[in-house]
Amino acid sequence: MGWFPFLGETLAFLKPHKSNSIGTFLQQHCSRYGNIFKSHLFGGPTIVSCDLEFNVFILQNEERLFQTSYPKPVHDILGKLSMMLVSGDLHKKLRSAAVSFINVSKSSPDFLSYVDDLCISLVDSWRDKKQVVFFKEAKELTFYLMLKNLLSIEPEDPIAGEILGDFLTFMKGFVSLPILIPGTAYAKAVKARKRISYTLKEMIRNRENEGMHKKRGDFLDELLGKVWLNDEEKVSILLDLLLAGYETTSGLMALVVYFLAHSPSSLQTLKDEHQALRKTKKDGEPLNWEDFKKMEFTSHVISESLRCGNLVKFVHRRALKDVKFKEYVIPGGWQVLPIFTAAHLDPSIHEHPLEFNPWRWADQTTSKKVTPFGGGLRICPGAELGKLEIAFFLHHFVLHFRWEAKEEDCPISCPYLDFKRGLVLQIHQLHK
Repeated sequence: MGWFPFLGETLAFLKPHKSNSIGTFLQQHCSRYGNIFKSHLFGGPTIVSCDLEFNVFILQNEERLFQTSYPKPVHDILGKLSMMLVSGDLHKKLRSAAVSFINVSKSSPDFLSYVDDLCISLVDSWRDKKQVVFFKEAKELTFYLMLKNLLSIEPEDPIAGEILGDFLTFMKGFVSLPILIPGTAYAKAVKARKRISYTLKEMIRNRENEGMHKKRGDFLDELLGKVWLNDEEKVSILLDLLLAGYETTSGLMALVVYFLAHSPSSLQTLKDEHQALRKTKKDGEPLNWEDFKKMEFTSHVISESLRCGNLVKFVHRRALKDVKFKEYVIPGGWQVLPIFTAAHLDPSIHEHPLEFNPWRWADQTTSKKVTPFGGGLRICPGAELGKLEIAFFLHHFVLHFRWEAKEEDCPISCPYLDFKRGLVLQIHQLHK
């Protein structure tokens, strides 16, 4: 349970390690205590689960036996209305608005065409370059896609750069030590969130003043029509979607590119799939939803990158009452941390788990043995849209470039996903 009353074993638990491993802390504790053990983390007694069956049990019993329970600093920085933090009817209300955004996006030819155009523009901008800092480029791409879809803001708009700058400050503080002293990364992040919120509130007011005659057809228009949401709730939904589109989609995109750089056979099979797809399209014809559904091996590559790279290591839950699971009893009020990484890299579940092998996903049972997007009431609503954006990007990238990644620049769990050097790629244009 650790030697210090408040810290417990938190620092050891959060020690950075390669994201395609569970890290020394979990290795040692699972070896000594088993896959479900108790510890003292984030200021309280905690059950840590590296057991797939228990993890699924936790996620499937959201708001019956367990409830979201992130540390106070996360509340301070995300805001009290974030979908990650709220429960019950409020969570259902906010989530339904987010789900409607996802459904509208998937069925919007204009937005899918915009995704295709922006991916082409990004790949074209690399034609005279020998290397790119890919993680940075991926974050900008996914952020600008969300700005366009949510708020009709183009990348060249001055306000786009302002919001992106605030989001960079926000993310640095989100993953820093929660010390609210002027000048610290955390304090700067709290201020950055306030600035973003103020900007979004101004956009809402301006759009309301414009009235029906200036509708843009974006998510903000749809959000303004939801009269049961107040302005604070609308701002929180926009922030959540911007954050998800910026951080998780770009992280997954970087993982895919990283693993493909180290798997020539996977890259060649992927390239073959996209060359065959391109032959079915007219010159200049944009990709669409039907094209995405045909990208079977691309889907396998994305799924395997999620399993190997572990975009989300764990989530925070709390037992609402004493809970019995097999021979274990989880005391009411204790924190519970389902560790997704452990099940993804468990050799009893996945054969040769450290091997990047997209072909394993041809086995339909594999998809039931990973939880990269959570589960239950809080399963990620934007998973399919994020995969689509990555698939469209890969289509243009693999057909126009080959690339290498430096061996030492691997994905790190901090516990958020990061690359120490930003994933520097050496790129080489392919000539037709």
